[in-house]
Amino acid sequence: MGKIIFDSGISLDGFFAGEDRGPHNPMGGVSGLIHQWMFRQKAFWRHLQMEGGAEYGPDSKRIEEVIARTGAYIMGKRMFEEGMAGWPEDLFAADVYVLTHEQRDPLVQKGGTTFHFITDGIESALEKARQSAGEKDIRIQGGANVIQQFLRAGLIDEFYLHISPVFLGRGIRLFEGIDRDLYDLQLLEAVPTDLTTHLRYQLTKR
Repeated sequence: MGKIIFDSGISLDGFFAGEDRGPHNPMGGVSGLIHQWMFRQKAFWRHLQMEGGAEYGPDSKRIEEVIARTGAYIMGKRMFEEGMAGWPEDLFAADVYVLTHEQRDPLVQKGGTTFHFITDGIESALEKARQSAGEKDIRIQGGANVIQQFLRAGLIDEFYLHISPVFLGRGIRLFEGIDRDLYDLQLLEAVPTDLTTHLRYQLTKR
């Protein structure tokens, strides 16, 4: 059985996204600040099925590593709605479980991506994602609120952080309201590059 992970970029002052998020303004307009390192990588654009990127190095290898180990995804309705405005067909090449209050039939794309809409909570989404992922990991894609729900439930095994050297000052914090006594954390990896610092942590629930 795989692990439950997340992989997130944040600002130096801990923000995952800006304010006024929506399909018209994905991530509150701060994606270019938090993810600038990623936009330079050939692996990122290859994942989008597009040509682009100026370099292939340690940053690209981390993008590929997380994609390769993921067998299913869980995300919130807001991230789904924001992403569908710009995501290419079959971006995830896996089952994606969308947490929502709205009953919907699955959205099947060409290739391997199917979006399933889950109305009965994170445990139900997790159970279904385990069946899809097999021996691979389940990635909690976001947004911050969904990641926080899984953290507070004691369900996260490991996470990647990519800290960009920018201050946002306001927005949505990734670790807002997390119980500091819930987990023991072990740093597994720390890799500084030009535009970010990659960190990987293992979590053990106390």
